[in-house]
Amino acid sequence: MFSQEGLLRTVLLDRRRRSRALLTALLLGVSPLAHAQAAAQGAAQLTVTTDQTVAYVNGVATPFPAAPRLIGGRTLVPLRETAALLGQPVTEVAGQLQVGRLNVDPGRAAAFLSGAAQPSGSVVDVGGVVYVPVRLLADGLNANLSVGADGRTLTLSALAQGVNPLAPQARFATDKTTYAPGERVVYTEYAFDPDGADLTARRWTGRQEVFFQPGTYTVSLQVTNSRGLQSAPFSRTIRVEGQAVDTPLTYALRYAEPGDRFPDPQLRAYPLAVTQPTSRENHPLIFSNSPEVPTQSGILYQDSVSGRVRLLGYHLNGLRAGARLHILARNLEGGPVELRTERRGETAPTRIETLLGQVTLLDYFASTGGPTLTLPPGETVPVYASPTLSPGTGVNVMQDLVASGRVELTFLMLEEGLPATAQVAQQLPYLPHDGKHQRGTFENAVRGLRVNLTTLPARLVIGDGQVDPAITGVDKLTGQPQRLLGNYGVRYHLEVYGAGGTAVAFSPRGGLYRGAMHVQDGPVGQTIKLPRTGNAIEPDQPVLLWRTQSDRLDLDLVPASGSNLPVSLIFYKTNGLGTGTGYGGLFKPYQP
Repeated sequence: MFSQEGLLRTVLLDRRRRSRALLTALLLGVSPLAHAQAAAQGAAQLTVTTDQTVAYVNGVATPFPAAPRLIGGRTLVPLRETAALLGQPVTEVAGQLQVGRLNVDPGRAAAFLSGAAQPSGSVVDVGGVVYVPVRLLADGLNANLSVGADGRTLTLSALAQGVNPLAPQARFATDKTTYAPGERVVYTEYAFDPDGADLTARRWTGRQEVFFQPGTYTVSLQVTNSRGLQSAPFSRTIRVEGQAVDTPLTYALRYAEPGDRFPDPQLRAYPLAVTQPTSRENHPLIFSNSPEVPTQSGILYQDSVSGRVRLLGYHLNGLRAGARLHILARNLEGGPVELRTERRGETAPTRIETLLGQVTLLDYFASTGGPTLTLPPGETVPVYASPTLSPGTGVNVMQDLVASGRVELTFLMLEEGLPATAQVAQQLPYLPHDGKHQRGTFENAVRGLRVNLTTLPARLVIGDGQVDPAITGVDKLTGQPQRLLGNYGVRYHLEVYGAGGTAVAFSPRGGLYRGAMHVQDGPVGQTIKLPRTGNAIEPDQPVLLWRTQSDRLDLDLVPASGSNLPVSLIFYKTNGLGTGTGYGGLFKPYQP
């Protein structure tokens, strides 16, 4: 076994093959971090040919668009691109590039090796790509350079750079190196920190769960630890070739997570699902959305009801000061009335209108009930009060109430500081309809449908006013009939039969949409956020909701305030996934 001194002498005798970083790493007893494709041997070998756009890294063919060139009798290679394939870092300071011992100033077309100026012509700009003589780059990297018999083929062999022994190391593997188009790539990450510090950030470049187009792809990972130290990039090359095993649609039906988007340009041609109305307990909706942006304190809407009722208020503060939305209940009976909150969802304050509807629905589906209030005859109590809304911010509240007798419900916008009392409400004006939005009392705020899946794929349209008619009502403040475009606040309860072995997706038809839906699949119940991130906006990019296990699937959907209607539910057949029937037969369930 060699002593440390003997090893050091060997290193110093062969300086062109071993970098200073490697020497430091050996003295510290730390293995150097190699370029990903050369991790095992700690070195990279690059073979290039003049004017050829394919290079070979450790024997693996790799695209090399910036081909080597013969200029002025010397062979020049692209600086950044060649260093990258060798796994050598390129740093840039004040416009100067440094690779190993080589410094290049592209602006002055000047190069310096260990501080010594190099001959004129050592730096050439070719179409915005910086080229340097291959021998100069080899000297700068302490790399071996050999020239083939044809004089055009060059091979560079360079040892990997040493690393900070306190820095984390990025590592990952893929289950294969060559994939078919549409085949799932399984990544296993095993990055680590030498001292066991937490890895606090991961930065992937080029990572995709699937590649649909043939070609060669490079995937890189860089990690950061809790000390703020960053690893060197770690890369692997993936080759995609052969016959496709999945299309983007069939791949999504296998692997997409609830809330993920996927492409389906054919969905508008799918037949409508067969539906039948179901008899369910129904109740009215009291809807306050006009004036949507009140500019003074006043009464927004008012009506009296008994029994079960849904309240939906959607307003933006147009006052010049802070304001709050209040809902007051007044007992109209001669005896006490109990008023119980069954469910409530709320969003306030926010300037992002699509958030108003989505957060309210997520809150609503998560609600387990609220207080029960007892109102003496003629008594007025608040049943809702929003947080303070600064000018321009909005509120959305949806609340299910059950009253044991008749109560008057009043929506008010009050400037901050005004108390929400019956006396104040009596002195406020009734604010006029804004002519753009709806308000009113609408019967039949629950729409029950039995959906029979006899043909797949199939679609179910919601909120278009034609296939799915708008509910009608009356503005009790003016007596004018109202048509609730979009059916905001209507709760759809869908009983889907023949659902086993299907996937359900959601397609926005009118533009931006952010909402939620509750799914009951046998014993499993879950609320799905639509979409999981961002806004659903592309009509031909539905969002996956669920893969169904039971023959009957129950879906609860309320069109989201602040979003655009109509929307469609799409039902796809997924029987046979993973069996090879029409899906390529390469099902991969494991994804660490």
